[in-house]
Amino acid sequence: MSGWPRTARLDAAALTRRIAEITGRRLEVEGPCPGGEVGAAYVRWPDGRRSVLSEGHSRTGPLLDRARAAGVPTARQELAAHIDGRRVIVQQRLPGATPTPATTGPALTAQMIDLNTRLRGLLAATAAAPVDLYLTAEGPGFCRHEPLRRHSRRTARLLDWIHEVGADTPPISGDDLVHFDYHPFNVLVERGRITGVVDWDGAGRYDGRFDLVTLLFHLRRWNPGAAGPAADAVAAVPAGRARAFWAHMCLRQIDWSIRHHGPADVDAWLTVAEAGTT
Repeated sequence: MSGWPRTARLDAAALTRRIAEITGRRLEVEGPCPGGEVGAAYVRWPDGRRSVLSEGHSRTGPLLDRARAAGVPTARQELAAHIDGRRVIVQQRLPGATPTPATTGPALTAQMIDLNTRLRGLLAATAAAPVDLYLTAEGPGFCRHEPLRRHSRRTARLLDWIHEVGADTPPISGDDLVHFDYHPFNVLVERGRITGVVDWDGAGRYDGRFDLVTLLFHLRRWNPGAAGPAADAVAAVPAGRARAFWAHMCLRQIDWSIRHHGPADVDAWLTVAEAGTT
């Protein structure tokens, strides 16, 4: 882990000060949101409303509106501002809490799959930038190849497999609204029902079945007992696409773990990753 560049976590206090200076809108920081890798914070408006502060892209606002209209619970953006070269988003705080492994079961997985199907075809009439899975070239701050090449023989072998998959995979497109980080840490649950899908920063137009592979990849570690419905859904994905999506998740998750976490985390994700390379 030492020596590799790491993504800085959100400095909510500094951002709220700058929001006040630039926009005149004053927010009180209540504390960090649980989970997440880069971070988000709970904030309170002067009128008492509670919201969530994060860095993101204002372009996702219309996508969240489309998802909400399709029956997927998403937060409305309440403020978007450029702060020192970054895009800061303040959005509605949705009810519910992040599930734990103990509260994540097949029923919750089935709900996530149902929400995924509601996003199919939503972006058919929109323009779309090409999506790069970064299987053969370095990603922009994530999906880096060199950490896998240098970390261990085991990660280097996995990287060789990722390169082979990339070389065999033609360009993939789709008309679906895709979350791109769809796993239990990014949903909120109340009384067993999903009340929110959060962290849409990377959302865009692609093949929605990518999110099913992401879900399965995380469940295989998070709670294998809850993975059955996701495994069944992924089994229906054309083999070449499922393989490419799995390779991307291997690269993304293990690169991040090498650079931000410890050897135990890397080994745990490697066990998940390798199970899908046969």
